[in-house]
Amino acid sequence: MILTSALQAIGLFIATNIDDIIVLSLFFARGAGQRGTTARILAGQYLGFVGILGAAVLVSLGAGVFLPPAVIPYFGLIPLGLGLWAAWQARCGGDDDDAEIEGKNVAVWTVAGVTFANGGDNIGVYVPVFLNVGPAGVVAYCIVFLALVAVLVMLAKFVATRPPIAEVLERWEHILFPIVLIGLGIFILISGGAFGL
Repeated sequence: MILTSALQAIGLFIATNIDDIIVLSLFFARGAGQRGTTARILAGQYLGFVGILGAAVLVSLGAGVFLPPAVIPYFGLIPLGLGLWAAWQARCGGDDDDAEIEGKNVAVWTVAGVTFANGGDNIGVYVPVFLNVGPAGVVAYCIVFLALVAVLVMLAKFVATRPPIAEVLERWEHILFPIVLIGLGIFILISGGAFGL
């Protein structure tokens, strides 16, 4: 059970943060040759991500207290809708996930702000998951997510020094992200019994 939850948390983290690799890679490229760049980017990513988790947990707590349990599975409509929206944007050629960082310093608050602003989809996906796993599950997910933030930053640093990898991620992220979100939304709806499924 613990291993299954950990694997689900890892999968969810990857699905909702794969686009951050490109953004963080741009920060690393911007700060190349400056002392402390990695530490500032890591601290900023943690600050932004803690803000995302805090918002998702607070929304989950409020929804869990004020909503009847029969309504909770319908929160699967959020990642489903986000996935369909992302698919629509990919089809139309729009992509607002690439943060514009030209002319900005690689500062902790800059990275934190971009991370939090880019995390609206994360909050929308985490809330229905948190509502379905219970308090112990939320703690477990948060621990796994926070451990993976450091891995994400180190991966982005690696990518920033290897342009062919960054190009592949940038090319396929717009397809993978909607597929994973749509699948997650359908899973939440079906496992919760929404619409009599």
